Amino acid sequence: MSINTLIFRNLKKNLKNYYLYVFALIFSAALYFAFVTLQYDPAVTEVKGSIKGAAAVRTASILLVAIVSIFLLYANNIFIKRRSKEIGLFQLIGMTKNEIFKLLSLENLLLYFGSLIFGIFIGFSISKLILMILFKLTNVEGIAKLHFSVEALVQTLIVFTVIYFFIMLMNFVFIKRQTILSLFRVVSVAEGKVKKLSLLEMLMGVLGIILIITGYYVSSLLFGGDFTSMTELFMAMTFILASVIIGTYLFYKGSVSFIASLIRKKKGGYLNVNEVLSLSSIMFRMKSNALLLTIITTLSALAIGLLSLSYISYYSAEKSALDSIPAHFTMTAEEDAEIFKKALEAESLYYKENRIEVLQVEANMENIMDVNMDDMNIQSPTMILPVISEKSIPGIKLTSQDTVLTGYNDILQKFMTLNDSGDIEFKGKTKTIEQNYLGLNKDFVLPFYFTSGGLPVAIVDDKVYETLKEDLDPDVQLEYSLSIGIDILDDENSEKANEIYQNLEFSGRADSQLDMINQQKSNMGLIMFIVGFLGLTFLVTSGCILYFKQMDQSEDEKPNYTILRKLGFTQGDLLRGIQSKQAFNFGIPLVIGLMHSYFAVQSGWFMFGSELWTPMILVMVLYTVLYSIFGILSVIYAKKVIKDAL
Repeated sequence: MSINTLIFRNLKKNLKNYYLYVFALIFSAALYFAFVTLQYDPAVTEVKGSIKGAAAVRTASILLVAIVSIFLLYANNIFIKRRSKEIGLFQLIGMTKNEIFKLLSLENLLLYFGSLIFGIFIGFSISKLILMILFKLTNVEGIAKLHFSVEALVQTLIVFTVIYFFIMLMNFVFIKRQTILSLFRVVSVAEGKVKKLSLLEMLMGVLGIILIITGYYVSSLLFGGDFTSMTELFMAMTFILASVIIGTYLFYKGSVSFIASLIRKKKGGYLNVNEVLSLSSIMFRMKSNALLLTIITTLSALAIGLLSLSYISYYSAEKSALDSIPAHFTMTAEEDAEIFKKALEAESLYYKENRIEVLQVEANMENIMDVNMDDMNIQSPTMILPVISEKSIPGIKLTSQDTVLTGYNDILQKFMTLNDSGDIEFKGKTKTIEQNYLGLNKDFVLPFYFTSGGLPVAIVDDKVYETLKEDLDPDVQLEYSLSIGIDILDDENSEKANEIYQNLEFSGRADSQLDMINQQKSNMGLIMFIVGFLGLTFLVTSGCILYFKQMDQSEDEKPNYTILRKLGFTQGDLLRGIQSKQAFNFGIPLVIGLMHSYFAVQSGWFMFGSELWTPMILVMVLYTVLYSIFGILSVIYAKKVIKDAL
């Protein structure tokens, strides 16, 4: 048999056995090429917009290379070990190690670059679809065209060629280091199988569960007021990260085996075939893959968490813009408002105007702040608050002794919580007025630039307002003191009104609610697109790695299937056990990853938006569905192995 014939036979065999690796390679190449094409597409210039946007895209492409590289190198490591006996046989028939390396290199060359070329073609085909998704997420009005980039092609070929050379280096080192005898033993020693659970492993298992629960508990306290200084917050975050990651490793190293051992002990050692194929296999194999499973679980939690937070921000973009700009359009100069109103009237666009005069007053909040000022390093309980008259807000009637606060930012509330009642002191230039605090309303009534980005607005009786106005401290006043809000009565005309607004020039501060919504969605849409892209890549690569591990285990356990078949167990009996096993193998990392991401998101989601459950549940359900596909493929492969066992 010639070398060429041997190469093509091996290529055909590997393509048949490792089709998912070929798929993953094609998928990785397609995804990378499509993503890099976006960098060089002229239509994406508006999306990247700023230096930060362009930097985010470049950083994402680097992370994408890292994920793909680690996956391909790890997958190659699995496959070269699976072919160790084949390599040993080549040596037995007289082939040198250099000849074997050359054989594998040529075979890999055809498989790798064939998949790469096919992947680039698919990446080019879907680049328009990906661009359309990006335009949709970022609210960019543009025409998506099929664009082939020579720069993207060159960059993709360079990156994957470098990865190929690293794969070849790994193969060369593996072949050079192994003896003929060791090559026939590589697979058998690859998995650590322990027959008896030691006391140390039991203690590790219990400690792992305790560490994870402790990390979850501390994360629930993170922004609840228990940690008030930045040092305490940093220490708490570091503890949570270390506790959860170490706990996850110990969980796989000892907890799973410990729990399975307790179940087996409870059954008195009498296990049915389902439990033999699932419970026993998990006990002895999962601990040997503890580090890999910890990495996959941690990165899965990171991917789900980041995607959830970015989707929360995107989902809440409109609500955030409405809080920042309460009216469709806000202005601070009389002449600007007159110009804009005349332009609206010329187009027969009906509107409603609301004028609010604003004072900036120093307020003593000590009696209503529910926070330890020493821990928060707050030197003084006084702050500059915007103050408005009750007449500016329809439906509010106050006495001369009462004050209501409204529109307090959620993030600031977590750090500086306000009581439901107490006294507030307003300090003018010469006078101090003490008011009875009635509580906090949720409504935002002034644009963000009047409230320093999130402080509440004080609403007082009109007489008190006039008193404060006569005794103003000029040192704390803003350059503008009037908020003119203009709302379009018919929402269908808001876009037309916004076009008029954009075509006008204003002398003072002027803001558009619609522009802010679009800007928020554009920024968060780009981030969500990048995170989703990276998350999808990691999902596919990690799912493939777990699939390869289960594929190897199925091949290793083939003699066991043969014995069980000879004892009279049917394919259905064995398959039920395999299904339970794969449910554990894929389900445990998934469930732990979802739990990690839930507690991570739960601890600080309010910093990113106003809605938690809908975005988070949608992300988790989608991730679970896609992840489950690899578990189903593992069962299908195991079914094939069981069928071939006799």
